[in-house]
Amino acid sequence: MAFDMKNFRLDGKVALVTGAVYGIGFEIARALAEAGATIVFNDRTQDAVDQGLANYKELGIQAHGYVFDVTDEEAVNAAVARINDEVGSVDILVNNAGIIKRIPMVEMSAADWRQVIDIDLTGPFIMAKAVLPAMIEKNSGKIINICSMMSELGRETVSAYAAAKGGLKMLTRNICSEYGEYNIQCNGIGPGYIATPQTAPLREKQADGSRHPFDQFIIAKTPAARWGTPDDLAGPAVFLASEASDFVNGHILYVDGGILAYIGKQP
Repeated sequence: MAFDMKNFRLDGKVALVTGAVYGIGFEIARALAEAGATIVFNDRTQDAVDQGLANYKELGIQAHGYVFDVTDEEAVNAAVARINDEVGSVDILVNNAGIIKRIPMVEMSAADWRQVIDIDLTGPFIMAKAVLPAMIEKNSGKIINICSMMSELGRETVSAYAAAKGGLKMLTRNICSEYGEYNIQCNGIGPGYIATPQTAPLREKQADGSRHPFDQFIIAKTPAARWGTPDDLAGPAVFLASEASDFVNGHILYVDGGILAYIGKQP
């Protein structure tokens, strides 16, 4: 079959992006909408969902927001049933919702550990489990898990996050292994350090005009010599959500400016 740019279009597809009120999830959802998908998102409170609806409306996107917690299996199943009835069967699931707790491991409580694992790993399991039956029935589906470089690298204070993202990487591969025969592709995106409002304090110039020490560290470790932007994730997300990636399965696409390929400069 000849290559066709239309394979990147998502017209007629329903894309559910968890936790996509703002940040990376919001930018991914915006890219999917621009490619033609109908956007569905969630958050845990009505206020957050209302804010998300306003954010999408400002861009001219008619999104559909639902209140539920990705770790609550009963609530997820009920919400997916409502989405199926009110919007349509989910064709694309992006497991974006997640948290990080930066606490040294020996100081981290088991409760904090479990919360990170529950949201970052069990949540994607519950979400995928909820949408897979309809995808199997349609013999078509895309699941994109937002992983992290921490599924490959360790770093101080992120033991639970790294463990969860490492687990999510393997869940991605296992969904591929179990359900690839149904024309379901499950892949991951591993963002590098992305310039968002949340990371803005780490990029502020110091009083003497120099870069923030963490900013210096990231620039030195990144062959691209810059932070990523949310727009850098748009193309990979559309690709993995589209028919253009139908023979790509169980893959983690790291969008990191080359950090994972680079040993670093000699001091």
